[in-house]
Amino acid sequence: MRLPLLPRELHTTDRPSSTAQWTTFGRALELQRPEPERIVSDAFAPVFLSATSRNLLASLRTLVGVVRHAERSELLSIATSALCRHRFVDEHLLAALPAADQVVLLGAGYDSRAYRFRAEIGDRPVYEVDLAPLSRHKAAVVAGAPGIFGPTTVRSVEIDFRTQALPDRLADAGFGRRAPAFVAWEGVSMYLDRRAVIASLDALAALCGPGSVLAMDCWQHVGGLRPYDHLRRFGEQAIRLIGEPITFAVTPDGIAELLADAGFEVSDVANARQMTARYATAGRGCDEGMFVVSAVRR
Repeated sequence: MRLPLLPRELHTTDRPSSTAQWTTFGRALELQRPEPERIVSDAFAPVFLSATSRNLLASLRTLVGVVRHAERSELLSIATSALCRHRFVDEHLLAALPAADQVVLLGAGYDSRAYRFRAEIGDRPVYEVDLAPLSRHKAAVVAGAPGIFGPTTVRSVEIDFRTQALPDRLADAGFGRRAPAFVAWEGVSMYLDRRAVIASLDALAALCGPGSVLAMDCWQHVGGLRPYDHLRRFGEQAIRLIGEPITFAVTPDGIAELLADAGFEVSDVANARQMTARYATAGRGCDEGMFVVSAVRR
């Protein structure tokens, strides 16, 4: 039984995602670092913050030393993972663009890639796919700040991944079936069930032409008996209290198998240690529960 003051599960309410706001806050906080230390540099992130998040961000500017120390702790390694996965997807997007005719952001949240990489994307359509409340809130923020965001090729696609067919929703928005595409699927799969993940991969395989690239992150369960190991497992369960429970976990070998079944071949995978080595700065490290993978449509 859910307590009345706790938010309802995300798919059954009209509120925007709390985790989408949290990851955007992380990118906004990163802007307080010198540019060489930034894992991601997203100048648009602060515009998407709620009033509460903006106030918190402002207050942290006076506590830089404390924040920097905390960011190096294991307790905040999940925040570093969120930044590193974003960087991983950025790199694969830029590498794939010369051969891609279109870009798809599944579970787009407050993703600003259509604006950050405007020059590289050019006139390619960018399909931002997400739940209706978040899509509409994001569209309102962008429309309210034309001087900041400017013109784009974004096409908003509203969907409930659990109940609606991705091919139908993308087709209605003008997606070029069987044309080469780059697909980012970030911060979504862990909140679906296994059947929805498989259905989404199958849909992408049917939609995207050979050579298309999919970059995504995944969650895996981690063992261990240290106090932190117990704490992180408690945190994994506690996230249910904000109405966004983790419902799909998979190993790198497991997702490679699912991708292969759908017609994708893994081209790059990075676990927490590898993400840390590639992208983390200033003594920060990634959480063992998250890894990233890129795959090519055969």
